[in-house]
Amino acid sequence: MLFAVLGAASNAMGTAFQRKAASTVARGGGLRLIVELAHRPAWLLGITGVAGAALFQALALVNGPIALVQPLFVLELPFALLIAAPLMHRRLPNTGWWAITCVVSGLALVLGSAAPSGVRDQAPMDRWFPALVLCLGCMAAAVALGRPGRPPLFRAAVLATASAIGNALTAALLKSATGRFTAGGLPAFLTSWQTYGFALTGVCAVLLLENALQAGSLAASQPALTIGDATVSLLLGITLFDERIRTGWWFLPEAVGVGLIVWGVVRLSHVVTSIREEAQDTGDGLRRTPPVAS
Repeated sequence: MLFAVLGAASNAMGTAFQRKAASTVARGGGLRLIVELAHRPAWLLGITGVAGAALFQALALVNGPIALVQPLFVLELPFALLIAAPLMHRRLPNTGWWAITCVVSGLALVLGSAAPSGVRDQAPMDRWFPALVLCLGCMAAAVALGRPGRPPLFRAAVLATASAIGNALTAALLKSATGRFTAGGLPAFLTSWQTYGFALTGVCAVLLLENALQAGSLAASQPALTIGDATVSLLLGITLFDERIRTGWWFLPEAVGVGLIVWGVVRLSHVVTSIREEAQDTGDGLRRTPPVAS
């Protein structure tokens, strides 16, 4: 849990710098966007933060089930807001504090009620194959739906959903690869297909995130990204690694916790957007480059 919380904080820092860099380039997509961002020092700092988050995530997955580790990354958004407010010389409004309280309380209620458990870190290919087909198929469908020309909010939401699925699949592959490392050392890690799988899906998830941030409002992309990652990770933990959560009457407090998280994430997304827009209007933030005419 400690490594997961540190990973969420590191990812929040990395994402904040990525968004700062994304606001300085013209709207676009694909590899050209990544090439342009690579020339921005803020984006490179952001990638460093994301790499640190991946290290903490790997350490967390070695020690705990994916159904516990990945939902803790919901804390990334509260951390991001706590970083963004002073960065833009703004005070966090009362709405933001209430939203943070709801997210943290809801997450504690969900995890305390569900009590995720599991010790396996490997899964047979007859489980991996349908999981890979479904996840990659959903990502491809989301990319097709979010093609240029669609409404910005819709594009942001579906591309963020694709990124969320990619993040969850990356975590599952990373858990399996780190399990190989702890069991057989570096040779086993380097000869495992999961190692190259999580590297590929991780890059795709980052690319989809960058395009989602460029496509539309954070209020559209962040809830899909946050909730989608936790939900798909929970499903992969159960189906791949036989992880367990409490059922029966425990569904009631779990549902209440999920409701608190969803409300808090939606409100936090609006607070982050309003703080950024206010900072841009007063000249404290970076001015967004006008979108390229289509």
